[in-house]
Amino acid sequence: MYKRFVFVAMLALAFALATGGKAQAEGRDLESASPQEVVDGMANKLVRGVANVATGWFEFPKQIYLTCRNDGAAKCVTVGPLKGVGMTLVRTVAGVGETATFFLAYPGFYDPYLDPGYAWQKE
Repeated sequence: MYKRFVFVAMLALAFALATGGKAQAEGRDLESASPQEVVDGMANKLVRGVANVATGWFEFPKQIYLTCRNDGAAKCVTVGPLKGVGMTLVRTVAGVGETATFFLAYPGFYDPYLDPGYAWQKE
């Protein structure tokens, strides 16, 4: 079971890195986009959603680390885990939403629901 999860997470990461480098133009919409840009936007949103479902738990240690670095040791042991659990849920639910609605150009032109789009990206 664990090996399957790691395989799926690594596969999602590979797809995300392969398709994530293409930046969409500002103000892009469906009327002015080519069919290839629409398909690319859908694919990016689907991959981002699957990656966030598979790696949403990255937010737990990330939020603890960021809280320790920014707010000190006292908040690190109290607030950090709470922020980690909260952001893990938010990231995972956002991933489910993006996966379920990958065919819709919402928000914007297939923009991510959260910023940054992936848990491992710098805020």
